[in-house]
Amino acid sequence: MKNQIRSRTLTILAVAAYLLMIATACSSGPNGTYSNDNGSITLELKSGGKANLTYMGDVASCTEATSGNQLTLNCKGDAGTTVFTIHDDGSLTGPPGGYMPALHKRK
Repeated sequence: MKNQIRSRTLTILAVAAYLLMIATACSSGPNGTYSNDNGSITLELKSGGKANLTYMGDVASCTEATSGNQLTLNCKGDAGTTVFTIHDDGSLTGPPGGYMPALHKRK
């Protein structure tokens, strides 16, 4: 009986620790507002995986997901899907050869 209770308690603790790790990992991606040097492109990363991409005044509603050092942005309309690389300095760059310049976090 004691072994069953101990086993059940350890299982519950393991599941709780696993869920905590997942929650921490999901919230550890970039957040805030990023823009290129002249401000013509702005990416606002919001909570809940939502984002807005503004290009020359046009705003696209997007969703974002982070995995490792990549941020995938899925936008409605012509913006489509863009995969950014997250660099150690916190900047974001789009795919090589693409139109997206480096984006830096605004203060």
